[in-house]
Amino acid sequence: MDTVPTSDPDRILVRGVNWLGDAVMSTPAVLRLRERFPSARIALLTQGKLAGLWADHPAIDEVISFQPGEGVWAVARRLRSLRFDLAVILPNSPRSAMEAFFARIPRRVGGRWPWRNWMLTDVVEAHPGAVAMRRRDPAEIAAVLSRPKAPAHWGEPLPGPAAHHIHQYLRLLRPLGGCVDPLPPSIGVNPRVLSETRARFEIDPSRGWIGINAGAEYGAAKRWPAESFRALVAQWVRRPDLGILLFGGPADVALAESLVPSDPRQVRVLAGKTTLPQLAAGLKCCAVVVTNDTGPMHLAAAVGTPVLVLFGSTSPELTGPGLPGDPRHRFLRHEVACSPCFLRECPANLQCLRGIPPERVLAELGKMNLKWATTE
Repeated sequence: MDTVPTSDPDRILVRGVNWLGDAVMSTPAVLRLRERFPSARIALLTQGKLAGLWADHPAIDEVISFQPGEGVWAVARRLRSLRFDLAVILPNSPRSAMEAFFARIPRRVGGRWPWRNWMLTDVVEAHPGAVAMRRRDPAEIAAVLSRPKAPAHWGEPLPGPAAHHIHQYLRLLRPLGGCVDPLPPSIGVNPRVLSETRARFEIDPSRGWIGINAGAEYGAAKRWPAESFRALVAQWVRRPDLGILLFGGPADVALAESLVPSDPRQVRVLAGKTTLPQLAAGLKCCAVVVTNDTGPMHLAAAVGTPVLVLFGSTSPELTGPGLPGDPRHRFLRHEVACSPCFLRECPANLQCLRGIPPERVLAELGKMNLKWATTE
């Protein structure tokens, strides 16, 4: 049986999560961990694709990355040589627990999940208020939509603020004596990277820049229709004081380019052209970002940019931007019976997102007290 150290650790490993949005939502827990152990050396283990997110984070002393082809044993061998005292395992996966277990880290804290609890020294129960993200079967969706007066959201009450996923990570601080009160997710932007990004993409700070993130890596069920985004661009390019930044990953390049109007002078396509630090810098340049529920949405809010989010297959109560209730951020959704379904592909003609017209987005932006919105 493991002997769990009782003294404060000198070297802590945080096993990071694998999606950009989840990583941003985990930053309050990492900040609380640093608050609890101010003198410890904290390293964060993450997939290589997310390493840049943590490079300048004030709570992290070292970033350890691994690539998709690197197996559990190889990672564990590297970790074993670094002699960590404590591992805080943010993901629920068996692999993440195995890495710390085979690295022989004496104390391993993680959430309860099948196939891995025996590898942890501290098994943490789900936080009060947690709500599962249950994927609905297409047959369930067809059945609920066939009802003559189907209630919105499956007829179930909407979750409260305690259901937000930032609490999923904060709860892991409980057995360590850390504070679990929520903080806003926060990612800093390196001033040098900000300056270089402005210069590279000709982002003139005297102009009001509106960001658009039309993609969603998870799947098409999260994507507001491209024609709706095009309608917004058509409105904004009429104003010479505004500019538009189009964000996205390599898979979103064609989508972003399809939004460029015939006169592209006010539009910059950043999709597929940025590192994570440059993406954060580009989002920081915006007065507001209009986006689907996806990683860049969380990142924009975390760098301090207001966001307006179009929610369809997912739940803003669980994965909304920033801290729940933050008045800087807004979300829109169309009340339908089958949302949220948490599916990647919609079997019901995307009613939840097609029901949000561009005019409603423009009206909501007008309520957000943004400087550019009142400039004539």
